Amino acid sequence: MFVINEMPAQIDAGLVELLERVEVATIGHVLHSGFVDPALRAVLPNKRVAGTAVTLRIPNADSALLHYLTAHVRPGDIVLIDRCGDTRHACWGGVITNAMKLAGVKAGVVDGPATDFSEIAKVDMPMWCRGPSPITTKILGLEGAMNVPVSVGGQVVKPGDAVLCDESGVIVLAPGEARAIAERAIKMQEDEIVLLERLRKGEKLPDISGATALVEGKRQH
Repeated sequence: MFVINEMPAQIDAGLVELLERVEVATIGHVLHSGFVDPALRAVLPNKRVAGTAVTLRIPNADSALLHYLTAHVRPGDIVLIDRCGDTRHACWGGVITNAMKLAGVKAGVVDGPATDFSEIAKVDMPMWCRGPSPITTKILGLEGAMNVPVSVGGQVVKPGDAVLCDESGVIVLAPGEARAIAERAIKMQEDEIVLLERLRKGEKLPDISGATALVEGKRQH
């Protein structure tokens, strides 16, 4: 049986642009939740993309619903796939990569393996997964769910969430909270530029960060 829900509303283009100025690791200084398991790693280096979460839950070796989704995705979407614990079968390969790229999909995030990494590089499709596998899914037509809440890397993802991916990992944000978080992170990144300039001029990091005062204030004599 297949559960098919409508495609979610896409997040504002201005918010996407703002998020793509943010490093995921900077948000890690602000938040402790929302992050996908870091075992889901970028296939391609030096990519940072943000977009709207489109979700799939496809158990076992059946990728019929993923093929179906390629006719419905839109430019700006990021496809996140709950594989229900299957770490053996690669649901995402060269054909899916090309179909998603042609549809304008920003990235794929699979809680499981993928395959055809050379094709992913050739097409330049940003991709996060648990590594490669040569064993692929099949078009079985058994079951699955599209645009439902899913679990990807231990993180609940709802269709329409804001997603930001880069070399450090993947974070999922509620659309209503994403702008404030992005603005705070960008301010931190700007402050870091000032900090690095102070270091280059000879100041010491613990003096700037306050670590010197904290440690020496509790130093045993």
